[in-house]
Amino acid sequence: MTTTQPPLHVRHATHPAQVPGFSTADLREQYLVDALFTADTITAVLTHHDRIVLAGARPASGPLTLPTWPELRSEYFLERREAGIVNVGEPGTVTADGTKYELPTGACLYAGRGVRDVVFDGPDSAFYVFSAAAHTQFPTTLVNPGEGNRLELGDQRTANRRTIDQYIHADGVRSCQIVLGVTTLHAGSTWNTMPAHTHDRRTECYLYFGLPESERIVHLLGEPEETRHLLVADRQAVISPSWSIHSGAGTSSYSFVWAMAGENQAFADMDGVDVRDLR
Repeated sequence: MTTTQPPLHVRHATHPAQVPGFSTADLREQYLVDALFTADTITAVLTHHDRIVLAGARPASGPLTLPTWPELRSEYFLERREAGIVNVGEPGTVTADGTKYELPTGACLYAGRGVRDVVFDGPDSAFYVFSAAAHTQFPTTLVNPGEGNRLELGDQRTANRRTIDQYIHADGVRSCQIVLGVTTLHAGSTWNTMPAHTHDRRTECYLYFGLPESERIVHLLGEPEETRHLLVADRQAVISPSWSIHSGAGTSSYSFVWAMAGENQAFADMDGVDVRDLR
C-alpha cells in the first residue's frame, strides 16, 4: 500500500483581540484550510484550538494508509485519539484494523481510540478526517446518510431550509468528545447557522462540499460585535475557535461537515446572537 506523508501543518491558537488587526491574508492563514485534498496524498493540519487535527485523503491511484506525525508523539495516529471520517467524494472504502466499510457520499465512519490501521481506498473518493484527543475507547461504527438523527430546519422564505444529519453525538454514535454531522442546504437556500451563535466550551470546524467549482461560500467568523469573512471554495475547511461565530451564505446550495470538540457534547450548548446585534 502507498502512503504519501507531507508534514503536519501546525497552527497556534489565536486570541479574539488579534482579529481586528488581521489582513485578509492573515485571516486565511489562521482559519482557512484550503488544500486538504490532493491526489494520492494525506494532508493534515493540527490546530492548538482543542488540539484538533483535520486531514484529507484522496486515494486516486491506490490505497492510502493514515500515518502518524512526530508532533503527535504517538506510535500510530489513533493511539490517543479518535476520529470522525466523512466521505465527501464518490463512494469508497475505509478499512479499520482489517474490517472494510463501504462509505457512500456523505457517510460517516467513527474510528475509536486504539485503532491501529486505517486505510482509505476508492479512485474518486475524498475522505475528510476530524480528530480529537480521547481518554476512553468506543467501538468503530459506520452510519450512512439518513441513518442518524435527521432534523429538518429553517424556512425557504429566509433562505435557510436545510437537512441536518447528526451522526456522532450523545444519543447517536458514541465518542469521547467529538460531535459531528452533515448539513445540506435545500435548492434555493443559502444561509447556514443563522441566527449565529458561539459555544465557548467547544471549537467547531466546517468542511464545505458539494459546491460547484465556480461558486463560493461567504463564511462569517470573529466575535459577534467584530465580524470578518472568508471566501471559501469547495472542499475547503474553516477552523472556528470557541469565541467565534461560524455562519455563512453561498452563491449556490451546498453541504458541509460540522464537527466539534471540547468540554461537552451537548448539541444545544450554544450562546445565540440576535441578527440585529451582529457587527
